[in-house]
Amino acid sequence: MESFVEIAGTTLRYAGYVGLPLLLLPLLVVAIPKPLEYLATGLSHILDRISGIAMGFAISAAFLIILIQLAAVLLRYVFGLSFSWLNDSVIFSFAMIFMLGAAATLRDDGHVRVDILRGRFGPRTRAGVELFGAMAFVFPICILILYAGSGLIARSWLDLEPFNESDGLPIQYLFKTLVPLFAILLMGQGLSQALKAALTLRGRGDTDDIAHTHGGTV
Repeated sequence: MESFVEIAGTTLRYAGYVGLPLLLLPLLVVAIPKPLEYLATGLSHILDRISGIAMGFAISAAFLIILIQLAAVLLRYVFGLSFSWLNDSVIFSFAMIFMLGAAATLRDDGHVRVDILRGRFGPRTRAGVELFGAMAFVFPICILILYAGSGLIARSWLDLEPFNESDGLPIQYLFKTLVPLFAILLMGQGLSQALKAALTLRGRGDTDDIAHTHGGTV
């Protein structure tokens, strides 16, 4: 198991090194839009679809919470039984909703934002703000999450870490894996938003993608 984790970690690390230059693609689109327009549009569409698929899993987790809570209530108050793994399942499912749904929420402009001035800006100014936000905040924060959490996740996988209770779910290592998955999905959607903004800045994008982003479907 240790060798598998080491191989997987090395593979992901080098994949990250290869993928990092993609984060500069929006700036290249601003500089030379014509040869990169189709690449930027296609990549943005793919990233939107990936966020939509992740949101599908998040929605499934929401329904799963309802079923688990119903089962927990029936077992406790009808049969007098209580299981820690049911509580762990609720926590895991709730984490899935947030971690897997964050990217699609960014895609659909659903995150809370302080919008005092943005509504007064024109499409290109809004696109500039979106591009700056992705480059200055979304990408660095996601990279920091991946870097800071890599050691913790690796140790959790090496130990196949369970939840704390004796009858808890034996998959806390999967629970912790949601953190880097969240960062990767959010960074991918941030790249999609930055590409749309870059195309709009050069008059080649749909301004609706900046005003009301609905770039993909679940």
